Amino acid sequence: MPHLRVFTDGSVDTQLKVGYGAYLVVSDLYTPIDSLKDAVKVKRFEQTSSTKLELQTLLWSLEEMIALTNGSDDITLTIYTDSQNIIGLPGRRTRLEQSNYFSGKNRRLSNYELYQKFYRFITRINCEFVKVAGHQASSKKDKIDRLFGLVDQTSRRALREDS
Repeated sequence: MPHLRVFTDGSVDTQLKVGYGAYLVVSDLYTPIDSLKDAVKVKRFEQTSSTKLELQTLLWSLEEMIALTNGSDDITLTIYTDSQNIIGLPGRRTRLEQSNYFSGKNRRLSNYELYQKFYRFITRINCEFVKVAGHQASSKKDKIDRLFGLVDQTSRRALREDS
C-alpha cells in the first residue's frame, strides 16, 4: 500500500469570492524541493470563501488521487494543511451527521455538501491529518514546513496574477 503525503492550501480574494487552491503530492520526503515546484497543481474556484476553498482544494486533490490510482482505495495519505476546519472535521463527524448538518440555531450548514463528500472520502481512504503552522520564519521551518510553503506560495502567486 503506497504512502503519500499531500500538502494543500488556498488563497482567496474575499471581495471577489475567487480563490486558488494548490496541492502537492510527495512520495519521498527526500526529494529536493526545487525539483517539486512544477509538481504543484493549481485550480481556480469561484463563489468561495477561505474555509470553503480549503475544503474544495482538499476534495479536488483526493479526487485526483483516486483517479491516479484507478479508483483504488489501497493508499495511505498524510494530509498537511493549515486549515483548522479540516483538522477538526474528523472529530465533528458524529455530531454533524446526527444533526443532519444543521447548526444549533437550526440552520443548514453552508458547506454541508462538501462535509458529506469529505466524510465519504475519508471512509474510503486511510487518511491522517497534520496541522502545519503557516507563515512562519524561514529559520523555524523544517522539511514539511518548506513543502507546505511551496504550496502556499503557489496559491498566493496564482491569486495575485489573476487580480
